Amino acid sequence: MRPFTLFLGTTALAVAMPVLHAAPVADWPSYNRTVASERFSPLDAIKPANAGAMKVVCTYDTGESTGFQSGLVQVDGALFATTEHDTFSIDPDTCKLNWRMHEDFKNSYLGAQRGVAIDNGRVFRGASNGNVYAYDEKTGARLWHTQIADQDKGETVPAAPIVWNGLVFIGNAGGDNRGVKGRMYALDAATGKIVWEYYLVPKSSADPTRGPQGSGTPPAATWNNSPGVEITGGATWTSYSLDPASGELYVPGGNPAPDFAKHLRKGENLYAGSVVVLDAKTGAYKRHFPIVPEDFHDYDVSSAPALFTARNGTDIMALSPKDGFLYAFERKSGKRLYRLPMTTQFNTDAPLSPKGTRFCPGTQGGSEWNGPAYDMAHDAVLSGQVDWCTTVRVDGDDKIASVSKGQAWSGSSKDGFGKNDPKARWGGWLTSVDAITGKQRWRFKAPNPIIGAVTPTAGGVAFFGDMGGNFYVIDSGSGKVLWKRALGGAVSGGVITYDTGAGQKVAVSTGLQSKIWPTPKATAQIQVLAAQ
Repeated sequence: MRPFTLFLGTTALAVAMPVLHAAPVADWPSYNRTVASERFSPLDAIKPANAGAMKVVCTYDTGESTGFQSGLVQVDGALFATTEHDTFSIDPDTCKLNWRMHEDFKNSYLGAQRGVAIDNGRVFRGASNGNVYAYDEKTGARLWHTQIADQDKGETVPAAPIVWNGLVFIGNAGGDNRGVKGRMYALDAATGKIVWEYYLVPKSSADPTRGPQGSGTPPAATWNNSPGVEITGGATWTSYSLDPASGELYVPGGNPAPDFAKHLRKGENLYAGSVVVLDAKTGAYKRHFPIVPEDFHDYDVSSAPALFTARNGTDIMALSPKDGFLYAFERKSGKRLYRLPMTTQFNTDAPLSPKGTRFCPGTQGGSEWNGPAYDMAHDAVLSGQVDWCTTVRVDGDDKIASVSKGQAWSGSSKDGFGKNDPKARWGGWLTSVDAITGKQRWRFKAPNPIIGAVTPTAGGVAFFGDMGGNFYVIDSGSGKVLWKRALGGAVSGGVITYDTGAGQKVAVSTGLQSKIWPTPKATAQIQVLAAQ
């Protein structure tokens, strides 16, 4: 590898502010603002009365045409983002580059990378080559790197890590590829040493051991696989949540594989399609929430769940997988409070056939890599969704069995992971529901999928964008659109808000280019907006 570091400019220290939910009020210090992933910001300078005065104040153009899905983090007077190979620090008020770090390795198929975690002067990220990297927050100098996955075996590390008590939490992706098993890791933030490893699906004696194993293994009896069909799947590829009070880590687990051929892997296939709760310090299994058992539509539990306490004192976990439902559970008892359709539901119980079966939501969601947000101002949950259907033709068993290790193993050589409806038939939804009852408060229909993050605030507004490049400010009480602007590139990553002392601003990741998303042509950019 031939890394280089580019040094430009200086940064200013963030203004000291009170704390809320263990995060500075003015900052956005983690992928979903706090490690609990509520996404609510207590900033209130932008509100319905002045939202119509929003303007783009600066832009940082990466110059790359890539699968830009980065979450954004703003802390210590700097704004951080990633592309597949590069990590950036820019001034959050002027977009001036502080530093840019590059790592050389072969590209992945989709080029996805979802952001950083920051703690104690270090910036942490995963990469497509199976490594986790740590950089100096002020200079970008590489501090350490640790391999947790093998790119040659179809494994990558695109997830945005989170960090807590000196530990960096991140897992491997690639569960759609034959032979790849999902795993979760805790790394020592100072050294990169693996503190523990936990296999999210049953581990065999032939599977590598990279660190001390967390106790409580997945139940192998839930995988009744046909002869010659090994256990594959359960990988994790987005981000994670953690309850600081209990020290519990919430890990969303991806699909089992082959994705569309559940008859070859009969059973619940645990802990694929589940949220797995681990002891963050030791990696020990504590419990799990089965969400998509016997999945045969590639309906990963894809995004970090939101952990919050509602106004009536109920501790809730809310999540939105690719299956197009919004789920809420009472965390202590595990009781499901509701399961609500957030987008078109069609033909999901129909068997898949060689002639083709169309179903909605399709294999690209529902929700994707950004989960729900808790709107504390209204005791509500906000969920952005994709409305797009897919047709799949499944292969015969012999064809499925012939796929090589490390190759895509969906069960459809004809359609890969499905043939989507024409773009003219796609759309998106943003829905607000009562956090306790699930009763719908309002619903907004967008002309394009809503995949990027949704951010509610104490100002009574929420910020979000769509895959057509439109950015919105909406009244979070009524659902009324207050301001809309075309930003040029698809909004599919971070949407955050912060105040460094120069007034409340909103930063947006725009410009996703992808083999599987028909988005406007644009370079990957970070655009910063304010109400002026």
